[in-house]
Amino acid sequence: MVRGRLHGIARYALELARRLPALAPDLRFMGLTAPEGLPSDLGALTPSIPLHRARAGFLAPLLEQPTLLADLLRLSPDLFHATSFSLPGLWNGRLVATLHDANHLALPENYSPVHTLYYRLIVGPRSKRASALLTVSEFSREELARHLNLTPYRFQVITPGVDERYQPAPPSELRAFLQRHQLPARYLATVGNTKAHKNLALLAKLAPELPVPIVLLAGKGAAKELGFPASTLELTELPEAEMPLFYGAAAALLLPSRYEGFGLPVLEAMAAGCPVLSSNVSALPEVTGEAALLLPPEDLDAWREATLRLLRDEKLRQSLVEKGRERAARYTWDDCARKTLAVYRRVLDRAPAAR
Repeated sequence: MVRGRLHGIARYALELARRLPALAPDLRFMGLTAPEGLPSDLGALTPSIPLHRARAGFLAPLLEQPTLLADLLRLSPDLFHATSFSLPGLWNGRLVATLHDANHLALPENYSPVHTLYYRLIVGPRSKRASALLTVSEFSREELARHLNLTPYRFQVITPGVDERYQPAPPSELRAFLQRHQLPARYLATVGNTKAHKNLALLAKLAPELPVPIVLLAGKGAAKELGFPASTLELTELPEAEMPLFYGAAAALLLPSRYEGFGLPVLEAMAAGCPVLSSNVSALPEVTGEAALLLPPEDLDAWREATLRLLRDEKLRQSLVEKGRERAARYTWDDCARKTLAVYRRVLDRAPAAR
């Protein structure tokens, strides 16, 4: 699943891959990548473990499951960790599976029928036979259990972390970032994509009423597709190394999503010293605690008032910055990797699984 733009699931896999070998020198790790391999611009996130290219990609018609079986039989691991919902339905070895959310079942209108069918025919049945199931929030645990007809206690919650590079940057670096991308001294940041549950259309309605522009990072053409005004500034892509600067230079991050299994951008923004306005639904209140302004995702008036208040009230802004940095510091990738390794050892200590 590590391909194209670096989304949260991809980061999760990469962060584990670069930390686990150092934590467990007695174990040998391998990585299974997409057929085209990993992106070339991962920098420090590039794993140092041996990597093997899968013979077919995720959801490749008629090929994914038999070729994934062939790959696993060839590599013969004692344990396979599926770090997303691409599970090996035909392989009966020890499986640890991380299911980040129940999007495909809770919001089927956002996905093709193939994705929903895959979840019902592959993910659901194989989850029931997995050696261990992980997820990233209490919200996702309840959602997955409900949609997959499992007890919530079948899932262990291990939260993601925040990369150490997400720190407040020196003013000189922020100024250089703004000049490099021709951004104004004050702007509001938002990230996501054009899927309906990300709810960026609410910000398109809000943008004309704001005294500073929104800088949108949601893929090429997202601003036009979602109806943002001409005042909106669109960044189609940013190198991963510049994301802390994107957040750190912003007056605030606006995240009006209706459904998030976790919501890593809110933590990364907080760690970089950016105050957050977030929806008050799904996993977002669980992640932000009291360190963000939480708003109903459909209440345009509430978003307008809160955004304007934050832009005018420097004391409130600084309070949110301090609370946000304190909140983000609780989430580390090292802690995530240690807890995940403990799951591996527990599974490996059991009797050998049938092959």
